[in-house]
Amino acid sequence: MFPAKLTNRLTMSVLRRIHHAKCHPCPYSLSSCFLYTEGRRTRDGVHSESSVFKRVLYSQSAIRPSLRLRETHHCGRRSFSLTAATIVNSAPAPVQPYLRLMRLDKPIGTWLLYLPCTWSIALASDPGCLPHLGMLTLFGTGSLLMRGAGCTINDMWDKDFDRKVSRTATRPIASGEIPQMHALVFLGGQLSLALGVLLCLNYYSIALGAASLSLVITYPLMKRITYWPQVVLGLTFNWGALLGWAAVKGSCDWSVCLPLYFSGVMWTLIYDTIYAHQDKEDDVVAGVKSTALRFQEQTKPWLSGFTVAMMSGLVAAGVNAEQTLPYYAVLSIVAIHLTHQIYTVDINKPEDCWKKFVSNRNLGLLLFLGIVAGNLWKERRETLLQNEEELGQVR
Repeated sequence: MFPAKLTNRLTMSVLRRIHHAKCHPCPYSLSSCFLYTEGRRTRDGVHSESSVFKRVLYSQSAIRPSLRLRETHHCGRRSFSLTAATIVNSAPAPVQPYLRLMRLDKPIGTWLLYLPCTWSIALASDPGCLPHLGMLTLFGTGSLLMRGAGCTINDMWDKDFDRKVSRTATRPIASGEIPQMHALVFLGGQLSLALGVLLCLNYYSIALGAASLSLVITYPLMKRITYWPQVVLGLTFNWGALLGWAAVKGSCDWSVCLPLYFSGVMWTLIYDTIYAHQDKEDDVVAGVKSTALRFQEQTKPWLSGFTVAMMSGLVAAGVNAEQTLPYYAVLSIVAIHLTHQIYTVDINKPEDCWKKFVSNRNLGLLLFLGIVAGNLWKERRETLLQNEEELGQVR
């Protein structure tokens, strides 16, 4: 009796699901969406079939370039990995547009803002000591807030341009999900929290940090007037190379901080030029400028020059900070990584540009570990020198 009832219930449940699927079919299957993304594009770049279907995909989080819900099957069971996009999509519906405005679903930008801070904090650490964990946490929080504020400012300035680019047309302000006034209030909240983080530092660092706000505000305007907006982005994103050292030491050692800052700016020119190649066709239509449009087919020679400049700055910073063998060993790996990144990227394939762009997070983490290892090696070297001196005195 009981098995019969259970069977009937299961049968009815299946029938209801089939009926629901027939009554509410999915208008766009994933395969058809991918087919349409390769479709035609109108001259204005806005109302093409490609743009419309890309918006459908992005709105459903189907093909977000990096962070998405990954589903795998093991012995008939589904397992889901937790990603930033998953967290954003699981938040309450009214909150999601604001989280996407901060780009919390795409944390690569936060990493690229945070990593120069970690380099500076690690270089400023005492010989034989690990970087200050409290400072790393504080700067991580500040990077998250300032990246969110920067994205909010950028989207407020660029809402009209974003509507003309298929990749950015679904951003919350451009699509109308968030009104300008709401975005302004939200920006005020982010900057207030970031100020609270900054006030935890010493007075020198507070003044130095406040000086970067002008760069944050003006960067979005640069793409309207110059083919070199990536330079201003580099000056903005790598301010932490100055601020991290000042937060630990109380002031900047310019012989270390300036070469490190310069290297960070060159690094930004490398990865953001690759990033800009994703949008170069839409940028021409929208009237937006970038180094990708400036360099065109000469991109790789330009990026090679930036790589040489970046590595020279890192060597100079290491010498002035009295870094040791592990640091320079890692620098050689960083140089190989950049060389491979530059000469294997296909600047005419947006998906490959995105892949190479995202790989810079690992490059930044590798450099951080090299600085930490080099700093720990200092203690060993100093101990050996001290032992040799004591042995010489005994003799």
